Amino acid sequence: MDFIKKIKPFDYLIILIVFIALIVGLATFSGKRTTSSNQIEASVNVELEIYLRGVATTSDEPLFKKDDETFITIRNVPYTKLKIKDVKFDKRKIMLPSLNSKKPYILVNDDSAPYQYDYLVKVIDSAKITKDGDAVVGGNKVKIGLPITLEGAKYKLNGIITNVIASPEPTNETHEDLDKHTKINQDVH
Repeated sequence: MDFIKKIKPFDYLIILIVFIALIVGLATFSGKRTTSSNQIEASVNVELEIYLRGVATTSDEPLFKKDDETFITIRNVPYTKLKIKDVKFDKRKIMLPSLNSKKPYILVNDDSAPYQYDYLVKVIDSAKITKDGDAVVGGNKVKIGLPITLEGAKYKLNGIITNVIASPEPTNETHEDLDKHTKINQDVH
């Protein structure tokens, strides 16, 4: 009984925290509580389409080239270099009214901004797909509208993700075939 009298209120708080931690640990171990690693469904390759609006450049060389690498930053957190799969660009356009009733406007190059271009850059990365169907790249869920920065030796440009395309998941037959060839290649005599 002397032991119980010596316990202070702070000791009760520590005992309560340890008890709650044990309950959470048992719930996680029994499967009643899921952790973030249990939320991952698959790992697939994703293509991120990034739109860069109003890029001002007077350089004769294109900023982005297919099969080059660009360093990306997601939500102001540096991530990694990714391979550029495709690049599309066009001079900045403006809309002008048209006298044609079938087409009420026409698009023409904006001569007031002769050095501005709009780019659509597609990069490839591997991502984890969650149970919700979201792609997770570099610890961030990538979605349409997410700000992203592309950086290279001669540029650092801000854009937004306009599309996330996940590659189809491989079938089980592909994995079995791959495992079979891996085992054959690893057998050293």
